[in-house]
Amino acid sequence: MRIRDCSICLTLLAAPALPCGFANAAGAEDVSGARHVDAYGYSNCIQLENKHARVILGPHCGGRVLEYSWKGKNAIYLDPAQNGAICDPQTPGPGPTGGRFDIGPEHAIPPHPALWAGPWQAEITGPRSARLTSVEDGPTGVQLIRDFRLDSETSHLSCTQTIRNVSQETKPWCHWSRTLAQPGGICVIPLTSDRRFPNGYVMYEPNQVLDFRPEDANVRMRGRYLEILGLPRFPKLTMDSRAGWFCYLMKNDLMFVKRFPVYADRHYNDLSAAPICIYYVSAFCELEPIGPNENLRPGQSALFTEEWWLTPYDFPRSANDLNLDSVEKAALKTMQ
Repeated sequence: MRIRDCSICLTLLAAPALPCGFANAAGAEDVSGARHVDAYGYSNCIQLENKHARVILGPHCGGRVLEYSWKGKNAIYLDPAQNGAICDPQTPGPGPTGGRFDIGPEHAIPPHPALWAGPWQAEITGPRSARLTSVEDGPTGVQLIRDFRLDSETSHLSCTQTIRNVSQETKPWCHWSRTLAQPGGICVIPLTSDRRFPNGYVMYEPNQVLDFRPEDANVRMRGRYLEILGLPRFPKLTMDSRAGWFCYLMKNDLMFVKRFPVYADRHYNDLSAAPICIYYVSAFCELEPIGPNENLRPGQSALFTEEWWLTPYDFPRSANDLNLDSVEKAALKTMQ
C-alpha cells in the first residue's frame, strides 16, 4: 500500500479524542522525559524528550511518529492539511503521513485499515519511553505493539515493533517500515559484496515490472555506496545490501540514520526479496527497512527493532560535492 491506495478517509477535527472506546493513555503518568501533550491538532499525544531531541507519538490515526526532531528541526514529513485528522476505514481517501510502520508483504497481505490508520492505545512506560498498541486485527490475525525509547542525551531512538499472532492459524507476515522523511534529500546506502542486484538496486516499473538492471540519472553506484540524488524515473527502489544501515541527508542540514538487523540465512518475502526499500517522490522520501518472513503460529510473537539517529550535516550544494568518506564517518560516529 502507498499513501494514495489506502481505503481510509481523513476527516479534519480539532484535537480529537480517540474513537472506538480506546483510552487516550494508559499506564504511567508523566515521568522524566515523557509526558502527554497536544500537538499537530491532536490531544493526548505522548512526547519523549531530552535536552536537544524530541519525539511526539500519535495514536489517533495509526500508531505514528509525528515528530522526530533535533534542536527543533523535524526529520518527519507531515502534511499540514492532515493535522487533527482521524480516519474512516469505510471510505476511500489518502492515507496518513508521518513516521509510519506497517507489516507486509505488500502484495500478499490482506487490507488492514484498522492497523494502518485506526485508533491505537498509547501509554508512557518509563523515562523517555512509550508504547503504542493496536486492536486485534481480524483480516491479518495479529496485534501490533510499538515500543519507543529515547536516549537521555543523544538523538538515539529505539523503535521496536512486535507482531503478535492472535488468530488460530499460522501467519507469514514481516516488519515493514514506512517512515516519511522530509523531501528532496539524498539517500546513501552501503552496498555489500554478496549483493544480487548488478547495479545495486531494483526499480519497480508500472504494473509491478521489476527492472534488475535499471539506469537512472539520479541513482548512481560509487565505490561501496549507492546514492539516490533526486527523483528517480519511478519512485520505488529496493536494495539487497546486508550492511544493516543507511542514511538520508536532508535540506535542513540533518542526517537521518537508520540501523536494523539483516539476516543472511532467512527468507525475505518482498517481491525482490530485499531488506531495504526507498520510495522517493516530490513530497517526501519513504525510508523502509524490511524484516524477514515470520511464520508465527497461534500465540507466537516476533519483534524487529530499528534504531534511529539524527546528526547535523551540511547538505551538499550539488551531487559533485557529496563526500562519501565524510558521510560514512559522520554516520558511523553517530551510531557508536
